[in-house]
Amino acid sequence: MYGRKVKLRFLFVILILFSLILSVFLILKSLEENVVYFKSPSDIQLLEELNDKKIRVGGMVKKNSIEISSEKINFIVTDFKNEINVVYSGVVPNLFSEGKGVVAEGYLKDRSFFEATKILAKHDENYMPPEVKAILKEK
Repeated sequence: MYGRKVKLRFLFVILILFSLILSVFLILKSLEENVVYFKSPSDIQLLEELNDKKIRVGGMVKKNSIEISSEKINFIVTDFKNEINVVYSGVVPNLFSEGKGVVAEGYLKDRSFFEATKILAKHDENYMPPEVKAILKEK
């Protein structure tokens, strides 16, 4: 019914579409593994279930909450409504201090304890991440 030329074009278009769909799927799948969700201490209190995915907790470092030992640093992140205890092993950025904004990346152990693998504070003392600023405005 159709000529050889039409069949080859149709097959070519199908192969292009299949390749495009497969490429988009693979890109989205690889991005899914690298997505890190941002939560405030209040958002963590509202979580229905805890999982082992990497998340970021952001807020302000509570005054008089930093405890430094030889192996780890303990501090409290607050959004002025709820708080979460954070433990971190490693070197903190120079701008990390009490009363300043911080974003900690790591794993949630329970609703009140967070084990950080990275502290994000690569900004000047006046900068605050947009997510943290929006959450603090709501509160």
